[in-house]
Order: sequence, then C-alpha cells, then structure tokens
Amino acid sequence: MKSGFVSIVGRPNTGKSTLINTIVNEKIAIVSNIAGTTRNTIQGVYHGEDFQIVFVDTPGISKPQDKLGRKLNASSYESLEDIDVILFVVDAAAGLGKGDKQILDILKRQSTPVILVLNKIDKLTKEGIIKAINTYNELYEFADIIPISALKRDNVDRLIELVKTYLRDDIKYYEDDIITNTDPKFMIQELVREKILNLSNDEVPHNITTVLTNYHEKNNVVELAVDIIVSRDSLKKIIIGKQGYMLKTIGTEARKDIEHLLGKQVYLELYVRTIKNWRNKEKYLQELGFDDL
Repeated sequence: MKSGFVSIVGRPNTGKSTLINTIVNEKIAIVSNIAGTTRNTIQGVYHGEDFQIVFVDTPGISKPQDKLGRKLNASSYESLEDIDVILFVVDAAAGLGKGDKQILDILKRQSTPVILVLNKIDKLTKEGIIKAINTYNELYEFADIIPISALKRDNVDRLIELVKTYLRDDIKYYEDDIITNTDPKFMIQELVREKILNLSNDEVPHNITTVLTNYHEKNNVVELAVDIIVSRDSLKKIIIGKQGYMLKTIGTEARKDIEHLLGKQVYLELYVRTIKNWRNKEKYLQELGFDDL
C-alpha cells in the first residue's frame, strides 16, 4: 500500500476547507466566505483501493495582526515539514494577490514538490484558466498544475490520482473507518462558530471564538453548552441580537448540523461572554486551546 502526507496551503478564503471536505466526502472543516475561517490544522484521510493519503488542511497564511495570527501562521509553516507534496491552492477567479506571492517566497525555500491547484475555475472561461496558469507559472517552477472546482468536484478525482504519484510511504496510518483526526467535541464548537461567521457582519468573525464547556449524554439526548467568546461588549450585543433573535438563530442552525454529526437529539445552550482583546493575550490563547497549535 502506498501512503503519505499532503499539506494544503494558501491564503485565506481560497477554498482549502471546501477541498478537503470534498476529498473525504464529509464535513470535517467548517466553511464560510469569511477569510481566516480555519484556525486549526485538520487532517482528512482519503482511502483508495491500494493507497491512503493524509491531507493536512491549514489556516490561511496572511499578514498577522496579533498573537493569534502569528500562531496560525506558525502552524501553517510547520505543516510544510516531513510531507510528500504540497498543494498550493489559489483562487483562480480572484487572481494573483500579495498573499500568494508571500506564500511562494516561503515555498521557494522548501525542497518538497509543489502542485499548483487553481481552484474556483467554474467562475472562469477557458481563456481565463489559461491566463491564470501562465501568471502563476512565471513565478515558480511547479511540479504540476491542475485546475479544479472543489465546490463542484470538477477535476478533484484527477487531483487525487496525481497526488498518489508523489506518495513515498508504505504504511497504513489510519484504519479504513477513520477520515479525520478531529473529534466530535471539536466539531461541535466549530459548527457553532461557522453559523456565527455566516450570519454576522464582517466585523464580528475575527473577534470571536467558541469553546465547548459541557457535553453530557443522557439516553438518546446529548446536552451541550458552548461559550461564545467576544473581544468587546459591543460585539456581545450583536451576537445576542434584538430580543435574543441572533443567538437563537445561531443555536437553531448549529443544532441541526450537530444532530447530523452525532446522530442523536441535541439540547444546546449558548452563552456569550467578553474577554477583552483575547487574541493578544497569551493566557487566554492557552486556555482557549490555541497554544496547542
């Protein structure tokens, strides 16, 4: 059996999480249109007939604005070590950006082969795809280039077959029923955060995080409590909403996905609390689990 590790890197909002969800055919990473959605390194395992690929989804690499940003970047850089191939995922429709050039400067210092993955080609014409290929090809000598649409699964199977040719190990790292290294408790708090990202304005997402504070199974019902941490009181009011409407909507939407995840009825309680400037305080980053990055 052939096997190996593949790192998925790229600037925020290029579709890395959508790609890994499509590859394993299961939602193991939350998705939104907000840049910087992924904050943890998530492994997704693809099982072929005679091969196994461990894909590592990383936080998007961007110019850090605080301690959390620096930790996220460090996590992404670390994922480039001891792997077989790197997938550099770009938003082909958005075009080349400063963030892409920053990542390419990092990749130029790596000896690992890099595959350029031009994502979101469903938004481009054939001429647009060719132009995008030529633009990136002038900046770096890629081992391979492949255009895809992760959302519509265009060319994703071909990408998997291409990655297979780079695998160097002959060890089975995970059993056949394992598709991710994340546990349900991690996904519960992530699903709550996803709903906040998709329901709130641009100001809110970067200043919140979520923490599972209670998980209790009773017969066929799971009782859950999740804290929503915000950086200032004004955001707390936004999350709660008028007469609690926003918080109720977040809870309703999150509960549906959590029940699908656990296969059980869920009773979910959400609490909003303020920790001022938590993204810059080492103490809280450790308590909230970001020190593990």
